[in-house]
Amino acid sequence: MHYDHDPRFPEGFFWGASSAAWQVEGGVNEGGRGVSIIDINSKTKKPFADNFIAADHYHHFKEDVAFMAECGFTSYRFSLAWPRIIPASDGKVSAEGLAFYNALIDELVAHGIEPIVTLYHYDMPLWVEEELGGWKSRETIKAFERYVRVCFETFGDRVKYWLSINEQNMQIAYGDWLGVSKGCTDWFRDQWRINHIINLCHATAVNLCHELVPGGKIGPVPGMVPIYPYSCEPMDQIAAMNAEEFTEKIWNDTYAHGEYSEFVRAYWENNDIDPGIEPGDEELMKSAKIDFFAINCYRSNTAKWAPADAKPHSYDLNKTGEKGNLVFPVVPGAYQLVYNPHVEYTDWDWEIDPVSLRYLMRYMWDHYHLPMMITENGFGAHEHKDANGEIHDQYRIDFLRENIYQLGLAVEDGCEVIGYNPWSFTDLLSTGNGIEKRYGLVYVDVTDDELNEAEAAGTLPPCKRIKKDSFAWYSKLIKSNGQDWGGEITHGC
Repeated sequence: MHYDHDPRFPEGFFWGASSAAWQVEGGVNEGGRGVSIIDINSKTKKPFADNFIAADHYHHFKEDVAFMAECGFTSYRFSLAWPRIIPASDGKVSAEGLAFYNALIDELVAHGIEPIVTLYHYDMPLWVEEELGGWKSRETIKAFERYVRVCFETFGDRVKYWLSINEQNMQIAYGDWLGVSKGCTDWFRDQWRINHIINLCHATAVNLCHELVPGGKIGPVPGMVPIYPYSCEPMDQIAAMNAEEFTEKIWNDTYAHGEYSEFVRAYWENNDIDPGIEPGDEELMKSAKIDFFAINCYRSNTAKWAPADAKPHSYDLNKTGEKGNLVFPVVPGAYQLVYNPHVEYTDWDWEIDPVSLRYLMRYMWDHYHLPMMITENGFGAHEHKDANGEIHDQYRIDFLRENIYQLGLAVEDGCEVIGYNPWSFTDLLSTGNGIEKRYGLVYVDVTDDELNEAEAAGTLPPCKRIKKDSFAWYSKLIKSNGQDWGGEITHGC
């Protein structure tokens, strides 16, 4: 659809940014916080820094919220750290942990910023993994229920928008990278039993939110990568559909409809997979009615048919930020991902494709007809101060402008989109590249080497905050409710 005007965003649209506790907070040995599985996983990413200090939001949260208010934020999406709230297997709730999050939430509310809170973003307490069996054990459902009940009862008077589990689909599709497959002897089959347990945790959280939070709304957070067919060859279209199913759609169908699709059931039967469904599970899943989808989307992918006799290959991500180091996966008899000649790529070989955000909103709205908010979208880059101590990130401004414009076009197309919270507000740890891969509107003046040295010495670096050029640009856009674009649009309407 072509429009003869720029897109318009609805009144009350949430403008903000996002973070996750383990990637931004630091303070892992403070405030009674327990150890999490991601603490251990992050230590395997050397020479990049682990999450011991991260961006030190734990000590800078008031300063960070003041910057958010200055920028004009009306929302902030962040996560709670389960081990900061229930640090040990005795089940005792940490008063210090609750006090930290109460202070953060109060600070946000005092500045007119809507808190949008993720319950789980990869930081399972180590005691849940070691003593209960983690996602491999149904005992974890009870522990998760206890944790989310505490969260809803403590913060539900001020937090009305909740997110259940961040990128469950990515935790399963890329279980090795995120450590979810640890301890599994047959990941091909075990992943579906783990996935089922996570689905039951999600359903439990949805129902408890509606029970305990007056006016509370809750949704999942799928990691979405729109997938195009490589050509008009019919089997390339089937390949794109297969890639969507095995990386995204299986999960979204389950969230929206409360039951497993015929596609995944046929896949289980064809591959002799038992997902571990027990009496009462399907009734619980069906009862959990989500209110919206929160969506993470950075890029698109392109799929080509892979015949059954093709040589399989895993998805080898670019871990250095040196362009050309990514190796796409090959799944025989289903699909293979390939480079798209029609888009540019970042240094980490991620597609720069603003139109994919419009496509994704249309796709999700057509399939599920539920409200949506963007909870991650952003541009990661190697970044350093110039001689004047400033950070000129025009590439990020261009990326955000084009993506937000396409999001606005999706609104014009009739999609119900209620907010945009890109990744991230400050620089923080990337999942595999420390603080070197920077996404923030605000620069955190510390390097991976400095973080490693400070951890070894038991000290805290200053972690000075410096506003990037993108901060000023985004502030003008927010305060105009998406009308002051501050530059030319390349992908117009």
